[in-house]
Amino acid sequence: MIDRRYRVVFGASLTQFTVIGILFSYGLLIKEFELEFGWSRALLSSCTSLAFFGMGILALVGGRFSDKYGPRVVLSFTGITFGLGYCLISQVSAPWQLFLIFGTFVSIGMGTHDVVTLSTIAKWFVQRRGIMSALVKVGTACGQITIPPAAAYLIVLYGWRNTVIIMGLSASLLLVVGAFNMTNPPPKSTTNDTYNPTGKSLAEAKGERHFWYLCIIQFLFITTLLAIPVHIAVHGIDLGMSSTKASGLFSVIGGASIVGRLAAGFLFDKIGGKNSLSLCFIPLIVSLLSLVYVDTDLWLFIVVGIYGLAHGGLFTVVSPLIAEYFGMRAHGAIFGTILFFGAVGGAIGPFLVGIIFDSTGSYKYAFITLLIFSILSLLIALTLPPSQKPLSQ
Repeated sequence: MIDRRYRVVFGASLTQFTVIGILFSYGLLIKEFELEFGWSRALLSSCTSLAFFGMGILALVGGRFSDKYGPRVVLSFTGITFGLGYCLISQVSAPWQLFLIFGTFVSIGMGTHDVVTLSTIAKWFVQRRGIMSALVKVGTACGQITIPPAAAYLIVLYGWRNTVIIMGLSASLLLVVGAFNMTNPPPKSTTNDTYNPTGKSLAEAKGERHFWYLCIIQFLFITTLLAIPVHIAVHGIDLGMSSTKASGLFSVIGGASIVGRLAAGFLFDKIGGKNSLSLCFIPLIVSLLSLVYVDTDLWLFIVVGIYGLAHGGLFTVVSPLIAEYFGMRAHGAIFGTILFFGAVGGAIGPFLVGIIFDSTGSYKYAFITLLIFSILSLLIALTLPPSQKPLSQ
């Protein structure tokens, strides 16, 4: 019989695979909406901005609901809602309809996929928290690799309206399967990684300077990490790629992010959270600087591969880093609050990049803006106090 802990890892990974893989695929719809409706990229990217903002608000309570009702109930409800939202995209004919869908249905699905899954993993694993969080986030990378190319193929065969229905129904099914594998550990576990929650409350964490540093860092780097996936495919199309070839950029990001996630998880368990977080910013800065100058297909694929290393690593280290600094007593609530600041950045990022593109006709100055944000993130990360790896919590 499969160890319950690894069923939880599977369920969390499948949830990440589905939500993020389908979310990445939205970038392929931007060109379809431009051609059919003539809507601007600022308008189209603002839909995802609204979803990210809603995600942040729901992340504030998602961890608490999971602690109280269990991840299975929470993820089942939000998973079905997310899939239904994607089905409804097939019926849009006006911008307000797209805003409504992303602001409600999609936001609800996104609001729990990270905080609930990673907080649950942090409860089950202590001494291998970094690498197990990384394995869950590998599911995200697999979704980035496989779902956008599949969506591009379906768009060619059936058109975008039928494709989003297929995606929505598939999402609901996969997310319910993932949810039914999720559960909180019993108060007294018989595993080696004993779950005995100690640490700071949310109120106590707010009294620590590094809590607010983490909030600022999360805001700055999520602005970048959620803007690039929305715009990178259409940027590739602008450079002359076909829609199918541009979808391959997501696969490169996903493949590289697997390496980044596993490396970050391994480094986290070896050198601690602060050091591994800081190292993740190096490939991010290199990739954004390169994007300012790249104008050929080959180099764009290479640069997004470098970006993918940072993308995977940064999404992996935050949850276990919070556990290092503040313990597990209120991990879900603390993680959800920090994610809220990230979600605000995620709401700003895609819209800001769209505005800059519409104003200049180029992504150059948008990439420069994101580069500045990333450099600031690294500088703040270097001021964090050393974190101590707990033996038990």
